[in-house]
Amino acid sequence: MIVLAASSSSASLFDQPGTLGFLVVFGMGVILYFVFRSLTRHLRRINDAARAEAMRDEAEAAGNGYPAQAAPFSSGNGSAPTE
Repeated sequence: MIVLAASSSSASLFDQPGTLGFLVVFGMGVILYFVFRSLTRHLRRINDAARAEAMRDEAEAAGNGYPAQAAPFSSGNGSAPTE
């Protein structure tokens, strides 16, 4: 018969795999909390921007059918630019 002797001579709390494993998983959980919170914030911004763009496109389509873009070199009074 073979007898395996395990000596528990270490007194450090971090030498045990259960404690170290818990701390690693807990740390990853804390990090993921902040990552997901940031991801949610960014997704809300993207969603709001897409809604605003869709509303702008609907308003342009309901108008004259042409996008409302500012003409380059426009002086604001409808006349040609002067130099």
